[in-house]
Amino acid sequence: MDSYLQRLQDAITSATSGMDTAALTRHPDGKWCAAQVLEHLYLTYAGSVKGFERCLQDGRPLARAVTLKERVATFVVTSVGYFPEGRKAPERTVPRGMAPEEVVNAIGEKLGTMDELITQCETRFGRSTRILDHPVLGPLTARQWRKFHLVHAQHHMKQILRLRAMN
Repeated sequence: MDSYLQRLQDAITSATSGMDTAALTRHPDGKWCAAQVLEHLYLTYAGSVKGFERCLQDGRPLARAVTLKERVATFVVTSVGYFPEGRKAPERTVPRGMAPEEVVNAIGEKLGTMDELITQCETRFGRSTRILDHPVLGPLTARQWRKFHLVHAQHHMKQILRLRAMN
């Protein structure tokens, strides 16, 4: 597994280690519980998997031209490692009620699938090729996709650690 995605998997494992169903589902009013945060991450990986599969099926990258605003946003997230707080999750990544045990078991498998597909795209289309559009950051290379997912997960692991501290 790629080092960014291995760090991502390790962060999830560390943040959720020893959490039972009660701990995974406790949350303050109006906030997601740890299981919902994990489902959100799972849904982002599932969306990326679909996008990378489409690229491979079409035999070409599906990224459009990048704008200056997207270059800046991509730099902030994938080079500086800063993930801004307060942005509302895209509708397709909002948790739908997956069982806590199911999401804990499924997230690692989906992450592995995503890693394999990103690697296939990178091998087929080149390391510097922007492969697929992110809904906010725009067109990203394979490396940028991996780093985005790591920075995004680290942002959410802070939330899970705060939830653990409340329990």
